Amino acid sequence: MKAIVCNNFGPIRDIQYKEVDEPSLSEDGVLIKVSSVGVNFPDGLLVQGKYQLKPETPFIPGMEVAGEVISLGSKVSDFVVGDRIAALSQLNGYAEKIVVKTSSTFKIPKNMSYDDACALLCAYGTSHYALKQRGQLKKGETLVVLGASGSTGIAAIQIGKIMGAKVIAVASNSEKQKIAKKNGADLSIGYENLKEKLKEISSGKGIDVIFDPVGGDTFDTVARTMARKGRLLVIGFASGTIPKLAVNLALVKEFSVVGVFWGAFTRAETDEYKSTKEKLKKVELLYKDVLLQIDFTYSFSGKGDNPFLLEDEWINRPWDQKPWDEF
Repeated sequence: MKAIVCNNFGPIRDIQYKEVDEPSLSEDGVLIKVSSVGVNFPDGLLVQGKYQLKPETPFIPGMEVAGEVISLGSKVSDFVVGDRIAALSQLNGYAEKIVVKTSSTFKIPKNMSYDDACALLCAYGTSHYALKQRGQLKKGETLVVLGASGSTGIAAIQIGKIMGAKVIAVASNSEKQKIAKKNGADLSIGYENLKEKLKEISSGKGIDVIFDPVGGDTFDTVARTMARKGRLLVIGFASGTIPKLAVNLALVKEFSVVGVFWGAFTRAETDEYKSTKEKLKKVELLYKDVLLQIDFTYSFSGKGDNPFLLEDEWINRPWDQKPWDEF
């Protein structure tokens, strides 16, 4: 089969589309014929060696897939050949076939495309876990979403509104602010004078929950706008800089800094994840309530060593148009 392979950490253009061995089917796994693969911001960091996860090379990136079950492990009883499923894989997604454990899979409804299934998994799973379990967002609270035009940002806006929060979106330019507003934000603003804007919006009370996938200097700025007993959610570091917190701010304001790593949660807290998974399995309801936005789709047929038919239309694009530049 063919797959996209990272042979060594380095520039994104160095990944290759080539023949690899088919994966071996485990007794508790399912073999999927892949139809769609999500392209996520961490994928770009991963192949460059800039992500917190650093797998041994060579490896196949890709953390969310959707397709058809074509074979079952000997201990699998809750799926049949032909089922349409989506799966979280952490790695190995950019391939024509993949084996995943059943604990990481979700059946998808007939009215949902494989592309849409991929768009739901990481972004909406992360945002749901962040706001529900980690942030404990309550109806009537104020939620600020940084990086609001990216996939997790859009998901956080929509889920925040479903949970009854007032949602303030923060994005870097007017076009991205319009995207955030279209997806349900009550107010959409830029990063300039952000501390002053948030203090004014909250009438000096401060912000209850901040969803931060950006990091960098913005983290320090928003930390100074927290309400008492607020929750500052650390989602990621799209800015490229891991911030340092002046912890006296947390002491004086009595707010919490809360890490969010959905991948670790799904592996470590199996009982709670099972409950969460049951909620996320009801994707028909989620699919009905959210407005998915897919900015780019690419063929997986390749051209020579190039993974996506991309030499001209993707690799040479301005950086701010690449699919994982979400912020």
